[in-house]
This record gives sequence, C-alpha cells and structure tokens, in this order.
Amino acid sequence: MTQPRIALIHAVAVAMDPVAAAFRQLWPEAQCTSLLDDSLSADRERDGELTDAMRQRIGTLADYVLSTGADAILYTCSAFGEAIEQVAERLSVPVLKPNEAMFEAALEAGSNIGMLATFGPSVAGMEQEFYELARQRGLSDARITTICVPEAMAALRTGDADTHNRLLAEAAPGLAGCDAVLLAHFSTSRAEAAVRAAISVPVHTSPAAAVAKLKLALGK
Repeated sequence: MTQPRIALIHAVAVAMDPVAAAFRQLWPEAQCTSLLDDSLSADRERDGELTDAMRQRIGTLADYVLSTGADAILYTCSAFGEAIEQVAERLSVPVLKPNEAMFEAALEAGSNIGMLATFGPSVAGMEQEFYELARQRGLSDARITTICVPEAMAALRTGDADTHNRLLAEAAPGLAGCDAVLLAHFSTSRAEAAVRAAISVPVHTSPAAAVAKLKLALGK
C-alpha cells in the first residue's frame, strides 16, 4: 500500500532536522518531501508583520507541493499562522499550522501553560492562536506565559546547538509553576531533553504532536 506523501514547508533551515527525526521515530512509513524558503523568515523579521505579499507566498508554496502530489501539508515555521489558515480554508487536503497540535495537547494538560520561544516575531501570533483555541473549547481561564530567548536562535543559526539547548534549559525554571511547558518552534524541540532535565512539569514539542495529528487525519 502506498503511504501518504507529506509535504513539509520550511521557512528556516534549523526546523528541518527536528521534524525529520519526528517522522523517523513516529511515522517512518510516510513519504516526506521538504520545501525551504528561508527568505520568508528574514522578511518576516524585517517587516515586523505578516504582509499580504507573505500571505501570497505562503499560498504559492502550498499550491506547488499540491502539484507534486502532496496528501497533506505541514508548515514548520510558527510566524505565519494566519496565512496558513487561509491555505487550509481553500485546499481539500489536511493543512497543519506548526503549533496547533501542540496547543491542543497542552490544553489537555491544564490551563496554565508556559512557552519557551526563540524567534520574537512569532510570539504574538502564537499566543493569539492559543487563546483562540482555548476560546473554542470554552476554556476561559486558560493563559499562556512566554519566555523568549533570541540568543538561543542566534546560537543555533551558527551551528551551536549545545548553547541553544543550554540557554533554553536555563530559562525553563521561570515556567516551573505551569501545568505544561511548550517548546515553541520546531527548531527548539532539539532542546527537549535539556529542558526536561531542568523542570519537572510536562514538556511538549511541535514536531511530535504534529506527526501524531497528521497520522490521525489521514487514518494511519
């Protein structure tokens, strides 16, 4: 039986290895393809907002992978949520935002959620997504507290994953009172072991949650 083709759309190269590792561990049979446009993250940081031009580019990337036979699409950059929602509304295949599955898992753990981020421009949109999901579920008392560590992303972009992981682990105790802690981006999931060692609350990552949700969506 032919396994479904999952198109992974990336805006940063550092997100690619973590999601590939998650698929190898949780769904090795899936046929994964990768499409990288790292100008998107640079332009998002430069412009400080999600522009109409970026929305169009996000949609164009989806149309391309659909033309290659994608059965589902997973975006791995957390700074383009609204644009991805627009893609999901017009396509018939499953389209997943990077963090929606992780947010769902977090809200099952409790209402006081912490998040460790490394890319500042994505934080406001992610928090908005979290509160919208909580509202849809009738969880009026849900709240999210974010600690952003941009120095960790800077280290990772130079290839220094050890410093990236250490900085996130050092920041993690600031969220020790939460019901669960989220590693905000696909790229931050590589710090999971270090963060788990620093705090005793549950830690959730985007790649693992997204793979599990895609398997369910495609009946696998």
